[in-house]
Amino acid sequence: MQTSITSPAPRAWTFDADLLRRYDRPGPRYTSYPTAPNFAEGFGEDDLRGIVRRSNEDPIPRQVSLYVHIPYCQSPCFYCGCNRVITRDVAKGRIYLDRLQREIAMVAPLFDRDREVIQLHLGGGTPNFLSPGLLGELVDSLGRQFSFSNAANRDFSIELDPRFVTPDDIAMLSAIGFNRTSLGVQDFDPAVQKAINREQGIDETLAIIDACRRFGMRSINVDLIYGLPKQTLDGFSRTLDTVIDARPDRLAIYGYAHMPRLFKAQRQIKDEELPGAEDKLALLGLAVERLSAAGYEYIGMDHFALPQDELARAQREGGLHRNFMGYTTHAQTDLVGFGVSAISHIGDSFTQSHRDLPTWEAAIDAGQLPIWRGLLLGRDDVLRADLIQQLMCQGEIDVRRVEKTYGISFGEYFTDALAALRPLQDDGLVQCPPGTIRATSRGRALLRIIAMCFDRYLGNPGEGARYSRTI
Repeated sequence: MQTSITSPAPRAWTFDADLLRRYDRPGPRYTSYPTAPNFAEGFGEDDLRGIVRRSNEDPIPRQVSLYVHIPYCQSPCFYCGCNRVITRDVAKGRIYLDRLQREIAMVAPLFDRDREVIQLHLGGGTPNFLSPGLLGELVDSLGRQFSFSNAANRDFSIELDPRFVTPDDIAMLSAIGFNRTSLGVQDFDPAVQKAINREQGIDETLAIIDACRRFGMRSINVDLIYGLPKQTLDGFSRTLDTVIDARPDRLAIYGYAHMPRLFKAQRQIKDEELPGAEDKLALLGLAVERLSAAGYEYIGMDHFALPQDELARAQREGGLHRNFMGYTTHAQTDLVGFGVSAISHIGDSFTQSHRDLPTWEAAIDAGQLPIWRGLLLGRDDVLRADLIQQLMCQGEIDVRRVEKTYGISFGEYFTDALAALRPLQDDGLVQCPPGTIRATSRGRALLRIIAMCFDRYLGNPGEGARYSRTI
């Protein structure tokens, strides 16, 4: 939801190792509120059809964002917690695309044709497991079933594994219509790459970044991870040197979440090779220092962007949004997900498709929407989602706007949340001038912790085991 905050939140991140150490606990990443573990089975086709029908009846047609999940990877990266299927059989891409096209043909007619698609994102897995030809066919299918916007700010983005794409492929992806790319790097240190089973050359990666620029990609993102096995300050410093010299428009610096109980591939990583808590904090501190010195602005939740990037501009103008695709500049849209495990956010609802590939395939083959679970948001959910969205995107909550929009007394409605917030105020993470709750520059790294104060679903037994640690 778009905000209209009058005084800008602090953009800087004041790195405070002691605070990060004390507040490093499990918590949601808030790509949604309520978070996905709170979705429930029993949410079905009739529910979704009714939700889309009501969304179509909005007086001003809402634009649409599309997400397509491509689950396949040619080799397993041991750190990965994504929903993916490992195979070298490229023929499976054709089979998967055929089912995707059937899913699109079932879902698209539910939406009025005057609702334009302003954003498309392909994630995975490895989306470029599909050849450029198949990716072009996928985009053509979506374009026939939906109305693509011709606006200059239309975003068509794709996640790429630089090991399995060529500069010629980039030229074809640009011709298809993709104008944003996100490249996985993680770390260029050979010892780290071997430990995580992802050996990736510097020159080949830089060649892909160069090709993205030559063929007109409007924005390039690079993903790095700190806390990986065998990672050192010297090695990570060299990686940062290389990446900063390449000058991507955006960077995501993720903390490795070691959860081998949930992710089988992580059992290949030896605990004794992981950096200790202090070393992991030092790696993060190094990244913050180097990126800040290079002119990158901290957006929030691991993300940095150059000041002229649309993401940074959207944050300054109050139009930043956060959803399952991460941070985006398109706030007032319905998100429609396709493919195994994909999540949709339409109106005041969430819907998730089956997470395992055979069940998703069986539903498509039976001519059914592959819905696994979902959630209809109540008034309290909508209110708290708005609050958390403001906090995660702008670093502050406009208390007066919330009171006016929802007809509440903030202090009375959020008595428990404000009590939970007081220790954070005492530690200098949050300031509460009249009409505002604002993360300080020291608190910007702990937006998840601040948001958790307003999450009424937390506190159940075993809840923390569902989430990664905040640092």
